[in-house]
Amino acid sequence: MSLADQVLAVNDDLPIRTDKPVHSGKVRSVYWLTEADSRRLIKDKGYDVAEDAPLAIMVISDRISAFDCIWHGEGGLKGVPGKGAALNAISNHWFKLFKESGLADSHILDIPHPFIWIVQKAKPVMIEAICRQYITGSMWRAYAQGEREFCGITLPEGLKKDSKLDDVLITPSTKGILRDIPGVPEADDVNITRDNIVDNYSAFNFSDIAGVAQYEKLLKEGFAVISGALEKIDQTFVDTKFEFGYVTDASGNEKLIYMDEVGTPDSSRIWDTTAYQDGNIVENSKEGFRQFLLNYFPDPDILLNKERMPEREALAINNALPLDALTSVSETYIGIAEKITGQKIVLSDNPKQEIIDILRRDYDLIAD
Repeated sequence: MSLADQVLAVNDDLPIRTDKPVHSGKVRSVYWLTEADSRRLIKDKGYDVAEDAPLAIMVISDRISAFDCIWHGEGGLKGVPGKGAALNAISNHWFKLFKESGLADSHILDIPHPFIWIVQKAKPVMIEAICRQYITGSMWRAYAQGEREFCGITLPEGLKKDSKLDDVLITPSTKGILRDIPGVPEADDVNITRDNIVDNYSAFNFSDIAGVAQYEKLLKEGFAVISGALEKIDQTFVDTKFEFGYVTDASGNEKLIYMDEVGTPDSSRIWDTTAYQDGNIVENSKEGFRQFLLNYFPDPDILLNKERMPEREALAINNALPLDALTSVSETYIGIAEKITGQKIVLSDNPKQEIIDILRRDYDLIAD
């Protein structure tokens, strides 16, 4: 069996019974179940949600995106072996730890297979909540060019690249295009301040003003839980993205939950602590792949400059990356997942067929 066979690259063509279009993102695809199937599963499986809550099957892939493009490798390799299973395993681990630590639930109701989640529909908070414990990446690039204010927070003079910040900083940005919010441009992924959020909390989908403080609390507590756990395995939690939403439980109570993914190499920077203490940065995240791309192509500005998006997309389509670049990413993702979870990541010989078999046998969700 070739490496390409073990990669799940296309995940929006599964015969899962649905009466809505399949939503396919950069890495995950979402299949909304029919109302009848949602109600049946809620009743049969005893999920703690409203009896009419819409449910979905979320299927991860092994695709790798960076700089808003999907990349591929030589030999027909359309993704990174083990990446999807590693990402899900890490998120599952942190979501479980959050719940055990008394923080909040997630959107996940069930995990039938390493590649899939059964999730409930949430009302998303329209914020990409970025938490930073070190100054690096885009924040460092802006700081080095003289910027001192980030999302309404002023940083002191004299900071050094990759150094630890005095506090964990929350630097939020918009999730999607939000309209008619004073001082907030109508564009996806633009930086916002806490005042923007407080003054316009309902425009960001918060149910009430108390939700703003609650999201900040869950953000910092979640960051601290992951950071503390990573310390024990000689890893440093550098920065990460959180997303939140509202759901209603079986008793009719609305609650703020974690959603999307948390603490993964796709959504976070994780450094090897011993190497960092010796003055070296060893990335256990997608940042290593980003750096590879910046070094691999002669004109890195294409990857960094949003105005050159057509050229960037052409690079991704027309260049099959060296096999060792993608196998290196595979080793990073599987390695950090096994460290975090203490469990082996097993590559599936035919992930798509496994998913179909499980969803047919245990959930009756396959359209025959």
